[in-house]
Amino acid sequence: MSDYSLVKLNYIRLKEKRGFMNYNLVKANLNLYAVLKNLEDLTIHDKEMKELINSWDLSIQFIVRNGPKAFIEFKKGGCIVGQGRYKSPSIILYFFSPLHLNKMFDGTASPIPLKGLSKIRFLTKEFPKLTDRLSYYLKPENELLKNNDYLKLNTIMLMNTAAFALPEIANLDSTGRIIASHMPEGIIEMKILPDFHSVNITFGSGRISARKGKAIKPSAVMAMKNVQVANAFLNGKTDPFTAIAAGDVVIKGIIPMLDAISLMLDRIPEYIS
Repeated sequence: MSDYSLVKLNYIRLKEKRGFMNYNLVKANLNLYAVLKNLEDLTIHDKEMKELINSWDLSIQFIVRNGPKAFIEFKKGGCIVGQGRYKSPSIILYFFSPLHLNKMFDGTASPIPLKGLSKIRFLTKEFPKLTDRLSYYLKPENELLKNNDYLKLNTIMLMNTAAFALPEIANLDSTGRIIASHMPEGIIEMKILPDFHSVNITFGSGRISARKGKAIKPSAVMAMKNVQVANAFLNGKTDPFTAIAAGDVVIKGIIPMLDAISLMLDRIPEYIS
């Protein structure tokens, strides 16, 4: 092999490696910031899980080398999932790389506990009950969706995941960055009628953020007629143009903003499903 061919091959391998690393970084961010966020609603709407955490008083810090950081706080029967560092966590779980974290979410790897060794039983016996229940709601089967309570919580989680994944797609995914660079400043609200669940995404000053709840002055709104419509729409079982034409999904405001986030939402299944 010539020197030129060898250099070219190494260059191709480097590009592939970088692409793989970036893929795992985006996926890790989505797992920690979008998927894990659903623990908040799980412990509110699932009676069994609400009872499970009722007496928990601790916090878990996730640290990924060259990747995201997030925490979970259990206190006074509530659950809060946040980004960044927790002031004084009860447990610290360390991951060597974004890939390491993703493997944990896939059930093929374990974290490295840096703090909280006395709480190993909690990590191996109690906490998995919560994460297993989360997976149960995030990976629906058609039979399960016939149950109205299951349908409602699955729909809430779908919308949460979509909203909190958007900032990560816009900041880290190559296609998402291009789309986001052309987005005007403003707030997009996605909601399920009648006043069932709402999320909003803010684009402004070079920063994109998501939160639950209604927006005060949204620039654009995507409203879904009911839970059934929202579930089919968010699960990709309904064609957006058909849903809008039928009046099941109503859009108003700055329509190009909604078109742009639709393109970014299409990127999410590339990383999580």
